[in-house]
Amino acid sequence: MKKSLLTIILIFFCVISNAQNTDRVYQDHTIENQILHIKVSDGDYYILFYNQNILETNFVPLGEEFNTESHAVVIKDKLNKTFIKEGVDFLDFGTDNLKVRIYYAPFKIQYLKNNKELIAEKRGYFKSAHEPLDMVKENIIAEKTHKIEFNISEDEILMGAGARALGMNRRGHRLPLFNRAHYGYEEYSELMNYTMPIVISNHQYLIHFDNPTNGYLDLDSQSNNTLIFESVSGRQTYQIVVGNDWQGLIKNYTKLTGKQPMLPRWALGNFASRFGYHSQEEVMNTIQLFREEDVPVDAVILDLYWFGKEVLGHMGNLKFDLDSFPKPQKMIQDLDQLNTETVLITEPFILTTSNRWDEAVREDVLAKNKEGKPYTYDFFFGNTGIVDIYSDKGYNWFKHIYKGLINMGVHGMWGDLGEPEVHPHDIIHAQGNGQEVHNIYGHDWARLVQDAYNESDDNLRPFILMRAGYSGSQRYGIVPWSGDVNRTWGGLQKQPEIALQMGLQGIGWMHSDLGGFAGDYLDEELYERWLQYGVFQPIFRPHAQEEVPSEPIYRSDETKEIAKNAIELRYKLLPYNYNLMFENHKNGQPLMRPLFFEEPENLFLYNDDTAYLWGDDFLVAPIKQAEQKKLEVYFPSTSNWIDFYTGVRFKGGKTYSIDLKEDYIPTFVRSGAIIPMTKPMQSTREYDGTELILNCYVDEHGRLNPTNIYNDDGVTRLAFEKEAYELLNIESNATDRNNLIVQLSAKTGSNYATQVKHIALVLHNLKKEPKSVKIDDRKYNIDWTGNSKMLKVIFDWDTANHKTIEVDF
Repeated sequence: MKKSLLTIILIFFCVISNAQNTDRVYQDHTIENQILHIKVSDGDYYILFYNQNILETNFVPLGEEFNTESHAVVIKDKLNKTFIKEGVDFLDFGTDNLKVRIYYAPFKIQYLKNNKELIAEKRGYFKSAHEPLDMVKENIIAEKTHKIEFNISEDEILMGAGARALGMNRRGHRLPLFNRAHYGYEEYSELMNYTMPIVISNHQYLIHFDNPTNGYLDLDSQSNNTLIFESVSGRQTYQIVVGNDWQGLIKNYTKLTGKQPMLPRWALGNFASRFGYHSQEEVMNTIQLFREEDVPVDAVILDLYWFGKEVLGHMGNLKFDLDSFPKPQKMIQDLDQLNTETVLITEPFILTTSNRWDEAVREDVLAKNKEGKPYTYDFFFGNTGIVDIYSDKGYNWFKHIYKGLINMGVHGMWGDLGEPEVHPHDIIHAQGNGQEVHNIYGHDWARLVQDAYNESDDNLRPFILMRAGYSGSQRYGIVPWSGDVNRTWGGLQKQPEIALQMGLQGIGWMHSDLGGFAGDYLDEELYERWLQYGVFQPIFRPHAQEEVPSEPIYRSDETKEIAKNAIELRYKLLPYNYNLMFENHKNGQPLMRPLFFEEPENLFLYNDDTAYLWGDDFLVAPIKQAEQKKLEVYFPSTSNWIDFYTGVRFKGGKTYSIDLKEDYIPTFVRSGAIIPMTKPMQSTREYDGTELILNCYVDEHGRLNPTNIYNDDGVTRLAFEKEAYELLNIESNATDRNNLIVQLSAKTGSNYATQVKHIALVLHNLKKEPKSVKIDDRKYNIDWTGNSKMLKVIFDWDTANHKTIEVDF
């Protein structure tokens, strides 16, 4: 009898502990238009599937209306092949791949992939007293916050929450969702300029909380296997995304929130940038010196001195200061003649001392106070208001300014301070107060700038450099950077982590101010190592406060030479990097990829950012410590790897101690990879895709991996969609170890005029000297380098025809 009673008690507590919310009672369910409606005692659930890999759950508390507006989601169609299966204790709704299970009593919602639990709501939605963190207690204001609570498994690694410097595994933190700059950060920063309500599990699912208001993500800070999303207001909606692998997960998430447009090709070049150039003369002298020193450059960025002589008092002028820049139109044209694009900084703040203040008030374009007048407040740059981009008047006024600059020939826009840097919680915008729109201000500002580009010239690709954004900002072409990082080794150390994390969250172009921004610390080795890392980060843009120059042309001769070599390599990799841009555009793939993409079950790799993948075929290990002589590098077991500089082979699945060199950072190529490169150049405008060096790293079986190389004119918006492109394909086969056949073919869009390609086919890592080489059955002379076991064959290729290269040993 005692044993039976104990069993009953244990079962009772087990049931209670697995219940979602003991006060929430299931009442009924219906399905209409592929949306499952579940009525419970305290509200309504609405659950739908966008496709087999993406579902959405909405909870609407009693007395509230169903709000369908999303700032992040762009996918429109709902899946109409879902099933619903009703049982005695629960019902299932979904697909064979992904489904939701609803337990009737006690009520519980559980999500399953391939019939295995991914995650389940714990208490689900509830409200409770706000427990503010000190760092944001003046910014996140609420007596109570809305919460959505989940159970997570004990072994899960959690990533996401936007840009932070915390380590790859972010479990254990309660993180504010409030975009705020962290000036001079180094190895640790819990709160930075670009937060997102996204959680990614090493179990290969992603949760996006579709509510941009200020709040928190609690990633099991109490060590009780609990995940909580908190918000001050807004809808209680989340999407769950799954994939069969990491690439599939990111592809599916960017189906949900949008794909990044192709950037102009010049975005892959070197930028001249500092805080800042004071005059037209200084700008022109700098670019002329780049050309005289034969250091490649593609763009120059003008910081805030273009509209005012001093840092303070002029923000909001948004017109060239004609004393310092007397002929801006001519300057832009002269820079264009030097194959250099002009990029201008802008901010959303209009100071009361700026030349545009009276106009902004008269045109009614500013956010307001409760009396309906422009809300003004003090911050570092002066007394200010902020453009209300959510009102029609503010949106059109600001957009008109951008269109004027674009029509002058300014092809790049820099949106700074877009968190916004200072943004009172009670300021009133047309679509909500400061707490409600703060985290999407940068997102919608990017949309405004993209609209200005498209309306000015619908064939022009935007370049939009922004410090802050939101989930899905990639679809507006945003190119974010990691904020005002300190110019120290500590500042460098967390840059790979930040970029890798953001790439997982759909933001593939996150990058850092190369060399570091904040402070006047002169360290030539730090500068060299940061620029060498920059070769393999999405944007190559040295930028810093002007006390120590950020441009390589103004550094010591030795440092300038090392930096020049790094920049030249960046340009020689242009065909490879441009193809990465295309992969990002089509499939959402980040340019920088964590090593756990290769080994998802290797938990060590989720806590390590020593090395990463640049695209699929480069493994890169940045040097992040001063005077370092050796570095331990793990090589994924999915391949063997070849030193890019020396040709030395490394077996996958092992860790090696790598001797470090001053001239470059450890860089390795996947065995079997084909790396398209090109000849040196001074500007990306010199590249048209006709000069290709195909570096083929033959694997241990004598084979090469299939490879595509995308190309277009580098400037036309939607070139792929307009059939204005070419896609080269390279495949190989080996009938035996004595024969290698390489086949070239091309798909050419109907609106693209292709040109004959001048090809240098370079076969690395050959076992022995070939006896003969035939191209389309015609013998070619052999250019063989015995020491490096390398064969080079040079030929022309009319891509209207296939080309076959046969190597016999």
